[in-house]
Order: sequence, then structure tokens, then C-alpha cells
Amino acid sequence: MLLDRVKPLDAILATAEKKSLKRTLGWFQLMLFGIGCVIGTGIFVLTAAGAQKAGPGLMLAFAIAGFVCIIAALCYAEIAAMIPVAGSAYTYSYATMGEFLAWTVGWALIMEYAIAAAAVSVGWSGYFSGTFLNELLGVTLPPWLAAGPLALGGAPGGLINLPALLIALLVTGLLIVGTSESAKVNAILVAIKVTALTAFVALTLTSPEFDAERFNPFLPAGIFGGWGTGVGAVGAAATIFFAYVGFDAVSTAAEETKDPQKNVPIGLVGSLLFCTVFYILVAAGAVGTIGGQPIMGPNGVPFPAGSEELARQCATYAADQLPLVCSNEALAHVLRQIGWSGIGNLLGIAAFLALPSVILVLIFGQTRIFFVMARDGLLPEKLSTVHPKYKTPHIVTMMTGGAVALGAAFFPVGKLADISNAGTLYAFMMVAIALLVLRRRDPERKRAFRVPMAWIIAPLTIAGCVFLFLNLPIDAMLFLPGWGVLGIIVYFLYSRGSSHLGRGIVEVVDDVAGEETQIPIHPPAD
Repeated sequence: MLLDRVKPLDAILATAEKKSLKRTLGWFQLMLFGIGCVIGTGIFVLTAAGAQKAGPGLMLAFAIAGFVCIIAALCYAEIAAMIPVAGSAYTYSYATMGEFLAWTVGWALIMEYAIAAAAVSVGWSGYFSGTFLNELLGVTLPPWLAAGPLALGGAPGGLINLPALLIALLVTGLLIVGTSESAKVNAILVAIKVTALTAFVALTLTSPEFDAERFNPFLPAGIFGGWGTGVGAVGAAATIFFAYVGFDAVSTAAEETKDPQKNVPIGLVGSLLFCTVFYILVAAGAVGTIGGQPIMGPNGVPFPAGSEELARQCATYAADQLPLVCSNEALAHVLRQIGWSGIGNLLGIAAFLALPSVILVLIFGQTRIFFVMARDGLLPEKLSTVHPKYKTPHIVTMMTGGAVALGAAFFPVGKLADISNAGTLYAFMMVAIALLVLRRRDPERKRAFRVPMAWIIAPLTIAGCVFLFLNLPIDAMLFLPGWGVLGIIVYFLYSRGSSHLGRGIVEVVDDVAGEETQIPIHPPAD
């Protein structure tokens, strides 16, 4: 049977119960944690790509993406409170729907984290080249070193995005030698990000340059741009969904939350609502001051973000007249255009300083999924080898970092974000399905947090994820099943025969307690 291998939930919970985490977090701490996790990557990096897809309708796109994230977050919270161990959606799927579907989720997460890290690397490159080198040092990087090849959507004459390549390799090196984020440093970076964006909102919304006429037409490409085009407000929502990724870190704190039934939904929904309103205000300030209308093709449809055609059109503008949709550092560019060059440069520096920490977290997350799958026997156990000196999974970290660096060097940020979102949406959908399976199969199991109206919220999450997936560009939609087919081949050629669960051993490794539980079971008949 293909769906026969389900990892016993009791084995997973046996490890989780040894943690004895103290419940100290209230709703306000959860909200702050959520805001810090979410705000950063997407809003700095994808504002221009979203505006090219939706124009001023970018504001509506943020609302659509935020709604899907809120209902998905509730599903995550219930299962994370029940299964608070490493592996995220992969582990949840393993405990509910079996090894094969868990493999597909883990395989998608490997892709999601790596490509997301590449997207952030490209976004960081824009701020590094524009703010740090050009504005502060007066150095202009040659176009062929600042973007990938033209055919892949880079600037005219682009060959390789060298800064993106180097930052990905640098972060990988730091992870190999065991450098990790300090909580205090991370808190400072969060404060810098939020302060910079608050200043942006205040300066743009009160600027004399702000003109409500810039919002007309509000939806130049419509709400739905057409299947497979990735444009329109919904197409932009599918892209800027990337700006909300990170909220699942909040759901994993359910075990450490006082009165989780009340505080978890307040923390999750509150932080996501705050971020959604914040994002809408940032979009309004950007569009209202310098305009955000997309550059249209001859057929009346916006040129695809990151495309060769758009790059050629953007190359015809003078630097001081560059539209929002053409900028590699959109928010800093807006402030410079309205006379706040100094503040714009500070905002660029904030992104320059903060985004490498996001790359670090994403590469770490990918290696953690890879590591857990290798420990389960689904990938070669050699990949989970720990470096004798640095005590880090150096082999899988080097593999991941190399893939991230290559993606960052040759692909534009919009395409990378779309592909990453495809994997994210699949994982979120599977978490919602896992919630329904657990509600039906194990209704009496203790739940620190229960999703209200689960039989409405979970199907809404599934529908929302499918809806956004179908509004991604066709190449991003096709990448996920293509990657999935490759994964299925690997599963049947190697993973199914090497699986620990298939050989009769359950091994649970918890990332907090550092403890291991081995429970022998009878292997299911193939």
C-alpha cells in the first residue's frame, strides 16, 4: 500500500513531552514575535514586482495574501501545539497521512527554502549595489556583474549577479562553522526594519508629492489577469505571499504560551493583521508618491516581472525618472525620488543589514528539513553527517548553499519568489489536510489550541492555497510538479527501500531537547 507507512504519533509525542517547556508567553509577546518574523524580506524585495503585476491593486493583493496566511496560520497552530518537534509540515504529514505524502511535502520544502533563500539573496544584491556601492561609495557595479543573463530576466547585458552569489556563499560558510543568530542582534535588526518602514510610511503619506490620481486606474490588469499569466491583483497576491512567510515560527511557540486557546489566535491573527495593514500603507505610500502603474505590453497586458521585455523597457528611462516597477531597491528609490535621499539610503542600509539574517534562517531551515529526512532514512544518512569540529551538518549545508548561490546568480527575484511560493502553498495545503485527518482520526487527543470552526477554516485554507497557486505564472506552476516527479523517482528508487519506518524502526529526534526515542515496530508489508 502506498499510504500505509504512518509514523506513530505517540512516538513523536513521547519525545515532545520530555521538553517540559515553561508557559511564559502572552498574546503581546506572540504578536511582537510574529511581526519580527514576517516583516522584512518580501516588503523590501517584492514591492516592484508586485506593482508590475497589479499596479495600485498591489494594496488589494496584500489583503488577499494576508487572509490566506491568517487561516493557514490557525491550522499550523493547532498541529504545532500537538507535535512540537523538528520537521514542520513534513513531520505533521508523516504522523497523519503517511510516508509517501510526507516525502512529497519534505521534497517541496527543500525546494521552497532553498529558492526563497536565493530570492532574498537577489533582493539583498539590489540594495548592496544601489545603496551601499552606488549611493554611499560612489561605485557603480558593471551591469554584467549585477544581474543574471538577459534571457532570464536580468538587466540588459547581465551575465551573473555576483553580489547575490557571494552573499549566499558567505552565509553558507557561516552556517558550516556554526555561526548562529544572537537573539539580541536579531531583536536589533527587527527594530531597524520596523523603524525604517515606519519612517517610509510617514514620509510618503505626508509628502507633497502624494497624489490620489496616481491610483487611477486602480486595477490596470484587473483582479484576475488570466490563468497562467501571474498578473492582476490575485497574481500579485500569489507572488507577494512570499512577504508573509515566517509566521509558522509563531505557531511553534504554542507549547510555551500561557492560555494558548486564547493567546495563540490573538498573537497569530494580530501579527498578520498588523503586517497586512503595514504592507498596504507601504504600498499606498510608494504608489501615491511616484506612481505604481505597470509597464504594459502591446496586447494591453503588463510585461512579466523579471522578463527580458520589461528589462528592455526599463533601460530606456533615466536613473532619476525610473518607475517603481523597474527598481531593484524599490522603497529606497521612492524616498530618493521625493527628496529624502538620506532617509532612503538609511532604509537601504536597513535592508542591506537585515536581509542576510533572513538568508541564514532560510538556509538553516532547508538544511534542517534535509537533515530530518536523512535521519528518517529517506535520504542518504551520509547527508546527516555532523562535522567533527564545528558540529554542524556540513555536507547538506554545502549542497544547499551551492544550489542557493547558483539560483541567486542567474535568476531574477520575481521568478524565484513565485517558484518558492508554489512549494509553500503546497505545504500549507497539506497542513490543513493533516488537521482534518487528525480531527477525524484522533478527536480525543489533547490539543493546547483548537482551531475554531475547523471544518470551515481548514477547507478555506485548502481552497485559498489552490486558488493562489493557480494564479502563479505558468512556469512557476509547472516547476512544482516537475520537481515533484523527480522526487517521486528518488522515493521509489531509493527512499522507500531505505526508510527506517519501512524497516521497523521509529526514530524521533527533537531539536529542543536534543533527545532521541527509538521504538521498534513491525514493518508494514509493501
